[in-house]
Amino acid sequence: MTNSTPDLATLKKQTTDKILNPIARNQVTQDLSENIILTTVDDLHNWARLSSLWPLLYGTACCFIEFAALIGSRFDFDRFGLVPRSSPRQADLIITAGTITMKMAPALVRLYEEMPEPKYVIAMGACTITGGMFSSDSTTAVRGVDKLIPVDVYIPGCPPRPEAIFDAIIKLRKKVSNESIQERGKVQSQTHRYYSTTHNMKMVDPILDGKYLRSDTRKNPPAELAAAMGLPVLDTATQVKQEA
Repeated sequence: MTNSTPDLATLKKQTTDKILNPIARNQVTQDLSENIILTTVDDLHNWARLSSLWPLLYGTACCFIEFAALIGSRFDFDRFGLVPRSSPRQADLIITAGTITMKMAPALVRLYEEMPEPKYVIAMGACTITGGMFSSDSTTAVRGVDKLIPVDVYIPGCPPRPEAIFDAIIKLRKKVSNESIQERGKVQSQTHRYYSTTHNMKMVDPILDGKYLRSDTRKNPPAELAAAMGLPVLDTATQVKQEA
């Protein structure tokens, strides 16, 4: 019985030929190390999931314009296996691109709860993470989307560029590849849901107090202005009597 395993010289020759001609067809070997893959169910499952993250088409403000740029040919995020979906029941990733208001919060939570497990969240932009420019002078902006749904990766910026979203996707893929389905339910828990800080606005007197509308010159405009506006103009004798 002949040994079908190639010797060291043959392997070196095949390696050299592969480097010189990388498009050449690979030689089939009989080594067990070249034909058998040992892995675990978690690793295989995680590898399949990180290669096919399907984001939900969701955006509320200007950050979504940067997210929409990824679909174009310049960035082409399909190479990561990302396929945008319009239904939450077919998506496993939601990128909260834009400001979340208290009116939009119930809709966002509903979309998140309709997504099947395992699901992931990327908070994109300063307005989504902390409220951004609306954190101190708005009564409706939510100060952080993590008060509504659990967040896996944060993308700071106002707005962040599409390359920043790629970086977040790579970090999320690393997180997916190292996690276990049994442990995710215990670690990914919501601790401060529906909590929001109060605003810091100060009460000031209104600028429009109505005094201008109640002024005499507004009620009885000068004759020149009344004539220009087409209002009836009283004669001088009548005006003197009214003033007296």
